[in-house]
Amino acid sequence: MTKSGPQLTASAPIDIAIVCYPGSQATSIHGLTDLFTYAEYFARVHAGVERSFVRVTHWMPGSDGAGLECKFDTAPGLGAHGVPALVIVPACSLAPPPRELAPGTIAWVSARHADGARVAAVCGGVFLLAESGLLDGRRVTTHWMFADELQRRFPGTRVDADRLVIDDNDVITAGGVLAWADMGLSLVEKLFGRTVMCSTARFMLMDPPGREQRFYGEFTPPLQHGDKAILGVQHWMQAHLRAASSVSGLADRAGLGARTFLRRFVKATGLKPSEYHQRLRIARSRELLEFSRQTVEQIAVAAGYEDPGGFRRVFKRVIGLSPAEYRRRFQRAS
Repeated sequence: MTKSGPQLTASAPIDIAIVCYPGSQATSIHGLTDLFTYAEYFARVHAGVERSFVRVTHWMPGSDGAGLECKFDTAPGLGAHGVPALVIVPACSLAPPPRELAPGTIAWVSARHADGARVAAVCGGVFLLAESGLLDGRRVTTHWMFADELQRRFPGTRVDADRLVIDDNDVITAGGVLAWADMGLSLVEKLFGRTVMCSTARFMLMDPPGREQRFYGEFTPPLQHGDKAILGVQHWMQAHLRAASSVSGLADRAGLGARTFLRRFVKATGLKPSEYHQRLRIARSRELLEFSRQTVEQIAVAAGYEDPGGFRRVFKRVIGLSPAEYRRRFQRAS
């Protein structure tokens, strides 16, 4: 491997196919096309040669519906298309795609993977990849808002929505709508090395890969589960963040035995009461870090933590950033 990257000495360009399925997001498609175009420029600069390093193509369902056809090619003069080195399924618009949205697309992607291509998917595009069965048994990510739905639809996957990009060698998945950028830079590093990746990131004014999706995810308490006793406890916990929340005390408030309360609480919320209370406290502390000028110590007390050091440790474990780092990145107060 040279300093510039493992593929800079290859004679043929790396063929990258982007799949344009119904409802796919234009930002992902064209953003990735531009990113790889910039990477090719810097690959040429670092290699000191003038030739094609990347060929990006866009594939769409054909008029006969029997397969996909190439509708765009950054290097049309190179002739016929072989098996791409990489196939990317971009994000979709607003919501996860319904089942069987694009069976022809799914079959085409599966066939390319069987031929030896790496496959990657962003955000809701991960659902299409999951439909192919390629994600069974794998750890994957998607947009944090879609994570529960992905796990429900495809229980054979292991969804880790804290991660922005998960690279499982031949299958790569990425989280939120704009995670195509992080994934694209990760792929540039894999294909061309860190030098070309860093040059591309600097040109695009982007941070190198390393962000995590949990920096951005929000805790939305499940409230429409139909268990009124548990809902009443949830409302009380939201209004009394600084109060103690033992299982026995919360069970008494719900009018239930401790074991029954715990079982029903976990069923309704997916969390133990202590975990739920912690998520509420962290959500409140994030709000204060973003919008207030209070010190971290004051915010710890407001969120229900007696020990600021303990608060810092819990915040870092849950969010992935220290309170001070989170404030520097997200504070909105003027």
